[in-house]
Amino acid sequence: MRELVETARRWAAEGRAGFLARPVTEQGFGPRDPAGAVLMDARGECVGAMYNGVFDAELAAEAAAVPGGCTARVCEVSVAGAEAVEARLTCGGSAEILLQPLSAVPAEWWELLGQGAGVALVTRLNEAADQAVSEVVRAVDAPRDDAARRAGELLATRRPGRDALYGESGLVLVEAYPSAPYLVIGGGGELADVIGRQAALLGWGAVTVEDAATAGKLLSEHRDAACLVMLSHDPAFDVPTLRGALALGVPYVGALGSRRTTARRREGLAAAGVGEARLALVHGPIGLDLGARTPAETALAICAEILGVLGGREARALRDSDGPLRG
Repeated sequence: MRELVETARRWAAEGRAGFLARPVTEQGFGPRDPAGAVLMDARGECVGAMYNGVFDAELAAEAAAVPGGCTARVCEVSVAGAEAVEARLTCGGSAEILLQPLSAVPAEWWELLGQGAGVALVTRLNEAADQAVSEVVRAVDAPRDDAARRAGELLATRRPGRDALYGESGLVLVEAYPSAPYLVIGGGGELADVIGRQAALLGWGAVTVEDAATAGKLLSEHRDAACLVMLSHDPAFDVPTLRGALALGVPYVGALGSRRTTARRREGLAAAGVGEARLALVHGPIGLDLGARTPAETALAICAEILGVLGGREARALRDSDGPLRG
């Protein structure tokens, strides 16, 4: 959705009529982008990505047929067999897609998305699903109802997500786009470089720092999205930086090192006044137990742990889980 901001702004400035399309409910398809959405205009131009474009032409035709005065249309789409293979989808599937005129989407939504802010859009449809009203909910807003409360829950996972709620007045679509995780990597070297590349692959921000003052500044500036990955073993750097991150309450605090180094850091933090409850928040030794040996494997183990912590998931094999496969 964030990649659509500049197009949405330009089309609005040009007065170009357009529609925003995104899923309400889904079944099948395999792994996919939870932030997938497409902007389309009356000429059929499509910008964005959703299901590898297999439904773009169909949705553009639906959008062109929306009667004047309607602010929403929900379309059912499906794909299977050879068509799914041709579209390079993992498997076939079906979905309900909400088409909403660009003019009905609050300008504030695009503004906050463009700033990288953590923000949710709550869209309420009437029973006929031909009228919709959207409102913006920020992470700092107090929940006013079930939809706003759900928006806050989704934002707290710090991963894009959607949910459909059904009430007496109709369907409510909740779309949450938290700020992307921002890794502050303490200490340089090969592992820092590989972690940075892994973060980029995931769409995260990452920066390497070499001193406590710079680290503290960045953690404070990105407080809601910051994740500290401490690689340095320098007590003048690691202890004060870890202490600062814990005091700020950043979403993830991890530190690389042997069990002896981990014990030394705990002693240093305790001596600096950090209590047991906060000490328990430090992921050290850092990373999931994947048997990692190389820098690339270690970076994967670290980023996988961060992903699980941010999503509130305890890492284990999907084979051993009976819950939803998608977080």
